[in-house]
Amino acid sequence: MKRRALITAAATAGFAAMITRPAIAQEQPALRWRLASSFPKGLDTLWGATQFISKRVADATDGRFRIDAFAAGEIVGGAQVLDAVQSGSVECGHTNSNFYFGKNPAFAFDTCLPFGMNTRQQNAWMVHGGGNELIREVAKKFNIHTMQAGNTGAQMGGWYRKEINTLADLKGLKMRIPGIAGQVMARLGAVPQQIAGGDVYPALERGTIDAAEWVGPVDDEKLGFARIAKYYYYPGWWEGGAQVSFYVNLERWNALPPAYKAILETVCAETNTWMVAKYDAGNGDALRRLVAGGAVLRPFSNEIMEAARKEAFALYGELAQQHEDFGRIYKNWNEFREKIVSWFRIGELPFDYFVQAQAARR
Repeated sequence: MKRRALITAAATAGFAAMITRPAIAQEQPALRWRLASSFPKGLDTLWGATQFISKRVADATDGRFRIDAFAAGEIVGGAQVLDAVQSGSVECGHTNSNFYFGKNPAFAFDTCLPFGMNTRQQNAWMVHGGGNELIREVAKKFNIHTMQAGNTGAQMGGWYRKEINTLADLKGLKMRIPGIAGQVMARLGAVPQQIAGGDVYPALERGTIDAAEWVGPVDDEKLGFARIAKYYYYPGWWEGGAQVSFYVNLERWNALPPAYKAILETVCAETNTWMVAKYDAGNGDALRRLVAGGAVLRPFSNEIMEAARKEAFALYGELAQQHEDFGRIYKNWNEFREKIVSWFRIGELPFDYFVQAQAARR
């Protein structure tokens, strides 16, 4: 009896596994998509997140839904991902929406705004403050469905060949800085340049630009900027928590089975956590190595910070008047920002300041 019971139990378990495990594989279509990334293969967090998405989707579907990832330049350039997804030449993309500020300034909200919200605040606005819905209304005009799929956390302020002490030092400075942040820098007298990640080092090396920002220590170390421009400034006031987005061609998204939509949404949400955690885990060690190798840390002066903030919010007011999409989203974003900042000022900042100050004393 015992032997028969064991055999029956094993058979039942095996039959249950046959039903549950292949269910997705048997019932859902086999799909193979191409993904164009804005990021070069040398960056194991940004490009690594793209690979993470591809692997997790394949794992969750028993390989029935495969996404082949291509780095910047392999199909299109890093700043052409939106165009490729919009036209349907690729089904999906992994990119920063602020690269497409020139197409619609409202895309800036899908990454971050200078002197705006940090990573947690951005996530709160996107998920519970109406951000996702507002951004998707804009993306829909470009035949795209978008999802959060990463965040860099707070960034550094970039690499400079010379010290930047006053506003006068920014006059005529040719700097790689894209999107709305570039617009603010232009108002301070700099000359912004939009250059994809893989092209920044050669531009610095040739002297085409005088300064460049990318993300922070983890990536900046890999890209080798310290070998050319030793002054490393902070904070990156234009990107207090830069979100990375996953684009899907709208027709392709609408045609996806509900199960595949749910899997993509889940994987993108997981990637959002994975990326910021990886940066936070690695930036401290990378910063120490950069400084040991000769990088010179410098804070932006109060003069520069205050002038930049003033120009940033003046620009937002102008854009809100000139562009319907920007104005509609800005009202929602700004109201949410004011509420959440008031909470962080009481609940988060005093704790962070005390803990960090104590650690600095040791």
